[in-house]
Formats: sequence, structure tokens, C-alpha cells
Amino acid sequence: MKRLLSLSVALVFALGYQTTARAERPATEGAKIGEWTMDFEAAKKLAKEKNLPILMNFTGSDWCGWCKLMDKNVFATEEWKTYATQNIVTVFIDFPKDKTLVPEKFVERNKELSKKFSVRGYPSYILLASDGEKQIGQLGASRSATPKSFILDMQKQIDWPKKIAKLPPKDKAEYDKVMADVEVVEKEMRAWLETKPKKNEENDKKHASFVKRMSEFQQALDEIIKRQK
Repeated sequence: MKRLLSLSVALVFALGYQTTARAERPATEGAKIGEWTMDFEAAKKLAKEKNLPILMNFTGSDWCGWCKLMDKNVFATEEWKTYATQNIVTVFIDFPKDKTLVPEKFVERNKELSKKFSVRGYPSYILLASDGEKQIGQLGASRSATPKSFILDMQKQIDWPKKIAKLPPKDKAEYDKVMADVEVVEKEMRAWLETKPKKNEENDKKHASFVKRMSEFQQALDEIIKRQK
């Protein structure tokens, strides 16, 4: 399940609500656990072999301020690197201004992946199951993000499907009802984004309304899951 608040983050980027640096470039061939690579096919193979989830980092590495902030505050830290090298396969899907930063063979594929996973803004962090296909979560950027907070949010999403599967019928029915409401609001959000809304007072209020509703949905879902001992 996508994390709902990440959708409001996408809205922030779309409306231009913008409020530093990667230590090393990702590999362009092959994949290692916890090390960034542009080679998605190699990452999928590794994830399947090791039965590990995949974190896809959709970024604009040389121009996106939020991307650089997350790189500095989260991904460049030893705490993140220690966690990642034991728990997750990481893929770097870059859309830089400097076209030499991405091998030509990955350019169209990156566009296809962005479309496949409905990426609306940068950075977007998409979590996939070990099969490299099923999306199990999504996260966005935060000024207050730390390695610990990001890892906790990510692990919560990784564990989420297992908890849903254990819900008793009554709670599962309640969960499904909230998710149906989520789908309605998400479609409304995406339709609004398609109009390319400008940043003004009216759209500020519209944006705030979406954020509030999605936050309420997330809280409701969290409460249902918390009932599981």
C-alpha cells in the first residue's frame, strides 16, 4: 500500500512549495545490497535471490533541493548505510539536468519506470516487494527526516501487508472501506494535478484540504492496524 502522506508531498512539488550533496555516484552496472545502483534489472535479480525489498529513489540529483537535503540528512549517514547494507536493495532513478550523469541506455527506461509508478514529484521513494514488481509503499521528503525516522517509516510499510493479512473480518472490512475512500480522493487529487494548478490562495486552500483528508485517512488506517497485537 502506498503511504498516503507521500501523495501530499507530490502535491507540494507540483505546486512549487519549496522551502547538500551526494558523496558518491551510484553504480551503473550490477547491484550490491544497500549500495545505490542505476541497474534496475540487476537490482531485481539480487532482491529476488536475497528475498529483500527494493527502495527506488526517483530523484533529480543535480537540481532538486529536497533530493539533496535527503541525501545529506539521511542517505549519506553511517546509520543509513549500516541499515541498508543488511536490509534493502537500493536503486537510483535519476532525472538530472546534466544528461551525462545517466547512461543513455537508462534514459527511456527511467521515464517508463516513472510512468509505471505514477511518480509526480522528486524525490519519490517507491518500495517494491522482493519480486521487483509489486509496490508495497511510498515515501516522500521531509525537512525533519533523520536516518532513524526514515528507516522506521520505511520498515512500517514493509511490514504493513503482513499485518493487513492478519486482520479479523470486521477490521478488514473497515480497512477496505477507508481504502475505497482513499481511491476516490486520490483520483480527485490526480485530476486536479492534471490541470497544472498555479500557486495562489485558492489552490493553497485546495492543497491544504487534500493534505488534511489524506492525513485523516492515514490515521484511520494506522488505528486499525494498531489493534493487532
